[in-house]
This record gives sequence, structure tokens and C-alpha cells, in this order.
Amino acid sequence: MNGTGPSNKSAMERREFCRLIGCAALVACAGSLTGCARALEWSENQHAQPADVAGGGSTEPSGSVQPTGSVEPTGSASETATPTPISPDVVVRIGQDPAARLASAVAALGGWERFVKAGARVVVKPNVLTGRAPEYAVTTDPDLLEAIIRSSYDAGAREVIVLDRPTSSARAAFEVSGLLAATERAGGSVKFLTDRNFKKVTIPNARVLTEWPMVRDIFEADTLINVPIAKTHGMAVLTMSMKNLMGILGSSRGQIHQSFASKICDVATVVKPDLVVLDARRILTAHGPSGGSLADVAELNTLVVGTNMASVDAYGTTLFGKQPTDLEYLVQAAERGIGEIRLERLLIDKVEM
Repeated sequence: MNGTGPSNKSAMERREFCRLIGCAALVACAGSLTGCARALEWSENQHAQPADVAGGGSTEPSGSVQPTGSVEPTGSASETATPTPISPDVVVRIGQDPAARLASAVAALGGWERFVKAGARVVVKPNVLTGRAPEYAVTTDPDLLEAIIRSSYDAGAREVIVLDRPTSSARAAFEVSGLLAATERAGGSVKFLTDRNFKKVTIPNARVLTEWPMVRDIFEADTLINVPIAKTHGMAVLTMSMKNLMGILGSSRGQIHQSFASKICDVATVVKPDLVVLDARRILTAHGPSGGSLADVAELNTLVVGTNMASVDAYGTTLFGKQPTDLEYLVQAAERGIGEIRLERLLIDKVEM
């Protein structure tokens, strides 16, 4: 028998089959490796590709923090919300029109709707010391009072009550000063106070005046607006919004003048007006608080408005060429946390109209 029998033929066929299978496997692996290499190259190219290729040379990746002043990318509501504007501490307006000064000043503080809500009972406390005509700068300017009442009603007030406790006849003081007519023109009402309009009020954080009768309406009001006139005062040096609180006190007020600074600060811890409007259309520069002649009056056409009595009064001292520290009651107010009187720390919005 030679080597070409059936057995040898089968062996040769098996070897040929294995060779063919091996070649096929090599071809398959080569294709697979090429595919893997292409996949790796694509991945590397994607990571190396700049995020912004059409942005004028920008190489910043998408979503990076933008420089100050650039347009921010659209984000969540919390990221894009407009910051709440900071309200000034004191607003000063200088101009010829009392109503325009008032409107501009209150707008800078957030508008009348901030202070007077629909259906509100508003109490306005001017300075009605005694019966003097407006040009003598002893009492609050009637044009300013009228504008305040009208603005309160425009904001939705249900009623506006004007009150004070003058040192002379209340009706005569309101009439001669022009404040009664101004109130009636604007649709408000003057309340002539009697003893039954006062209640004893406890002052928890008092240093000296632990309790005192005060006007009930002050505590029952939805909105209290303090509207003093700026003038000199023989005992207190100057009388402005804090000193104007004397007009809400009952009983024998002469006792308040003893240890005045401490006592008026005691009152200010429980009586906190919502709005303070310091009238400086005319100021009384001498012989205050009841005045002398027109020579004592300076016409400034100025209005100082805020929400804190001590801060408003601090600015008010500058109208007389003084500093807040010249008034003992303002120094105490600052020490007791009633209000900031350091002018350099107050945000003051001053505009000449």
C-alpha cells in the first residue's frame, strides 16, 4: 500500500480546512481591530474638539462663568432673578412744588403702597404748636399736609385723621396755621383731643419714663405718619420728628423736659411711625419753637423723608449747620439702637428737582 490511501487523504483535507479557518479568523480579527482603532480615534477627537468653534476665537468651554457685564446664559429662576433694589435710609428732595417733592421722595422709598394699604386708617401727626401763619415756620406747611392726605387716599386709605396737642387753643391753632382748611380740602378730618383720647402706656425698655398717657389713635392706626417742621428749640436745640412726639403725650408734659433726652428716647421705643416727613420748606432759625419775626425764617424748599426718626433728624441737623452729635437725644437714640445717626453710614438719596 502506498501513502495515498484514504487515511492520508482525510488528514490532508483536515489540514486544509484548518488553514482556511485560520485565514478567515485572521481577516475577521483584523477588521475588528481596525474598528476598535477608529472608535478610539473618534473618542479622542471629540475630547480634543473646542466647545465653541464659531465664537470668534473663544476657547471657553460651554457653561463656564461669564465675565462681569456679559450676557448670562439662560438658567433657573433663582439664577436670573433681578436683585431687590436697596431702599435709601433718607431721601432729600429740593424743589418749588411741595406735592412734587413728596411724590418723588416717597417713590424713592417704594411708593405710597408700601405705607398705606387699601382700607387703612391713617393718622397724621403734624406740628401744630400754636396759632401762627405758615410763613412764620412755626407749624407744618399746610400744602405738604394736604398732599400727604390726598396721597394716602389715592393709595386706598379708608380715612385720614390729623391730630396734635397744641400748647394753645387747638381749634385756633389749626385754623390760623391753615392746617384745618388743608385737611378739609383733602377730605381728611382733624381730631381735637380731649382727656378721654389718651391711655396710659407702659414703656418696657425705658430708662426713665416707664409709663405715660399717650393718644390712643397712635396705637390703633394702620399707618402713622409723623410730619414735623424743622426749627430751633430753646431747650432741645432743634425740634424735628423725635421732639414732635411731645404732641401725642397727655398729662403735664412739662415734666418731660426734665431729663428730656432720655424720656423722648423712651417714648421713641414704643412709638415708631411708618413714615417720617420732615418739612423744611421753611425752617425757623431763631427764637424757636414759637418763633419771632420773618427774619427768623429761612426758605429752603426742602423735604427730608425716611422711616426712622433718628436718621431723618440726623440729616435734619445739617440744615442748620449742625451735626447729629450736637443733639443729646440723638446721641442717646444711637446708643440705644433706636436709629443710625452717623451720616456716613446712611444711604442718602438727594435730588434737586
